[in-house]
Amino acid sequence: MLTVPNLLSFLRLALVPVFLILLVEGQDIWALVILAVSGFTDFLDGFLARRLNQVSRLGQLLDPAADRLYILAALLGLAWRELIPWWLVIVIISRDVMLLVIGILLARIGHGAFPVNWVGKFATACLFVGLPLLMLGAALPDVHGYAQPFGMIFAIVGAVLYWWAGILYLVDTVRVKRVHPKHPGSSHTDLGSDTLET
Repeated sequence: MLTVPNLLSFLRLALVPVFLILLVEGQDIWALVILAVSGFTDFLDGFLARRLNQVSRLGQLLDPAADRLYILAALLGLAWRELIPWWLVIVIISRDVMLLVIGILLARIGHGAFPVNWVGKFATACLFVGLPLLMLGAALPDVHGYAQPFGMIFAIVGAVLYWWAGILYLVDTVRVKRVHPKHPGSSHTDLGSDTLET
């Protein structure tokens, strides 16, 4: 468990509350620095895991968890400061709640998690562009007129794609549920090594 890639993932998780506090207090530049450090460690732990042959199930769980927490922290911090509407926060969080329910249903029928689809990856990418742009616009008045509208566009597109990916997972879950009735003790082949990370 205590491999170098996993330790980097733990560092990413540990920086989430720091990121949120800085964002709520309006320290946008420092919050962006933390976000950049998190992004670099995300790349680095993936690179080292493959290079050192230290890919682990724990690492595959920690990475998407960190991504979700950073998105959640950014949404809450920006909404708290009224830089984004609360309805956008609710839309994105409710999709994650739906995925949690899907995960529970899959576990109950002994089915593994579905592989991540391209829509979900693109949605996450849009959010990781849009939310920092909004932070940048708040930090630098000179670029606010450009960063704020583009940030909102990316954030809204990300939210729409987020739900699109969620609906695709829901359709797959309904299909699997019909094929495999509830058997608490059964064990079916995992469709992928990734979790529902986006």
